[in-house]
Amino acid sequence: MSKNIAIKVDDKVYDLFEESNYRNVFQYIAIDDEYGIKILRHSLAHVMAASLKMIDPNMKFAIGPAIENGFYYDIQSDKQFSTDDLESIENAMKNLIKEDLKFTRKVISKNEAIEHFRKLGQDFKVEIIEAIEDDTVSMYQVGDFLDLCRGPHVPSTKCIPIDSFKLTKVAGAYWRGDSTKPMLQRIYGIAFSDKKQLKAHLQMLEEAKMRDHRKLGQELGLFHLDDVAPGNVFWLPNGNILFNLVKDYIASVMVKYNYKIVKTPQLLNKSLWETSGHWGKFKENMFIVDDEETTMAIKPMNCPGHIICYKTGPVKSYRDLPLRIGEFGVCHRNESSGSLHGIMRLRCFMQDDGHIFCAPDQIVSETVNICSMLKEIYSKFGFDEIKVKFSDRPNKRVGNDEIWDLAEESLKNAADKAGLEYTLNKGEGAFYGPKLEFVLKDCLGREWQCGTLQVDFNLPQRFDIHYTDNEGQKHHPVMLHRAIVGSIERFIGILIENYNGNFPFWLSPCQIAIVTVSQKFDKYSNDVFELLNGSGFRVQLDDSAETLMYKVRKYSKLKIPKIIVLGQKEMDEKSIGIRSLGSNNTETIALDEAVEYFNKL
Repeated sequence: MSKNIAIKVDDKVYDLFEESNYRNVFQYIAIDDEYGIKILRHSLAHVMAASLKMIDPNMKFAIGPAIENGFYYDIQSDKQFSTDDLESIENAMKNLIKEDLKFTRKVISKNEAIEHFRKLGQDFKVEIIEAIEDDTVSMYQVGDFLDLCRGPHVPSTKCIPIDSFKLTKVAGAYWRGDSTKPMLQRIYGIAFSDKKQLKAHLQMLEEAKMRDHRKLGQELGLFHLDDVAPGNVFWLPNGNILFNLVKDYIASVMVKYNYKIVKTPQLLNKSLWETSGHWGKFKENMFIVDDEETTMAIKPMNCPGHIICYKTGPVKSYRDLPLRIGEFGVCHRNESSGSLHGIMRLRCFMQDDGHIFCAPDQIVSETVNICSMLKEIYSKFGFDEIKVKFSDRPNKRVGNDEIWDLAEESLKNAADKAGLEYTLNKGEGAFYGPKLEFVLKDCLGREWQCGTLQVDFNLPQRFDIHYTDNEGQKHHPVMLHRAIVGSIERFIGILIENYNGNFPFWLSPCQIAIVTVSQKFDKYSNDVFELLNGSGFRVQLDDSAETLMYKVRKYSKLKIPKIIVLGQKEMDEKSIGIRSLGSNNTETIALDEAVEYFNKL
């Protein structure tokens, strides 16, 4: 069986049956290439919908896109689906695949499509079509299921490897992500081009489940999440140490790169957010506070506050640029309860924010500077594989096309000069400017978007901020928005899962546990504790009456990198026995070498 499932002409992808229209100017797309796997996943979403329709003919269908690693379909049904139903849906899908059903496409008028779906009571489809500006729409049919869709799809269900997909979960999702609209059921699946890749992904999911930061955060006593404060974190002592270690290290690098660290207010007047554009573009995600006759908002981001800092004092000169302002700003965003996820997705979080005010001819040098800083910090945390995405103008934006043309050209030029290889992430820029996204890969091969860099010509104009050139003429500076890890909380969640809680020595909240064979050695253990604690190491002393085996097991479960064991031999020889996490061997060194030993770590 051929693996070819579609064709590509220039940068557009078409159904395989279109090949005769393009003669020899097309390329085949195989099921296992970048485009092919997306087509496979999207086709499976339609096959799943066709299977669901057989279960409930009156079901209403919303959307069913391909997503990273899989697909989903949002539905409205009187039947409440659960994970117990997934196997039977999967079997129904496999039966349809075996029937070798063709995917057929037809183009009809917009009005005809509206009438068709209205008769079927498919309100969500009608709403989607009514918003389409074109006079015609395309439809795809597989079996008895006809759906609004741009395509393309596999030619036939026989092109879908029957053992390459699996349904994974059922969740709730508001229609169009709006909590005022109906709640739908979302059924997820994962899919790959063959059984081997599916098996590898399922194994990765099992490993990821073991490393879940919510599970480890509780076991290691790092943080607590509570319904009394949804989307907020209670940092416990060890977690607070970890939080500050991450923040303080990043702060030290920011100072090294000549950032001026500021602290701006949490509550700011509505007028500021109107000027910035957030009120019109981001209001639904902001927490609003009415204060007497004034409307205020808790800041969802730090940008406007940094502009106020820039404006403070006399007008800046070109000699003052670039001016790099940094802040570890606490932000609040009104995320829906369904989107909250441990410490990865919160309503309250701290951002390692930075804004560089510079002249246009400094964009390239500042981009190079930012990339250098990002790589230094990521490497320190163990991430050396970085992907970069270029996100251009979104549909929802401020500023005219001329400004966006200039901003996108400037950022592309800067990225090229910085030696960055990037892929296009179309339409995903910020509402005020294009951006680079820096994506880290963890030990399981999962990708995490952390750092961002945005070029902004809009906000300096909206706030009317200036600098003077060497002839005294006023100009608007360019504003570069940059984050290194983004949310500190989310980055800690990534670190927990990447390291499985086994943090490097420098990052471990407790670096050394001292345990005694018996209470007979309490005085010596206190001497060792005082030496190491006084030398700046994070040390915990356990001189309880518990057995040595119990103590070692306890601190191994807490994933403390080094356990010092003290007994008669160590006291007599003025030495310490060191056990490393994951090892049963004990290394003995002289006490007077201990500080140097741990400093090397």
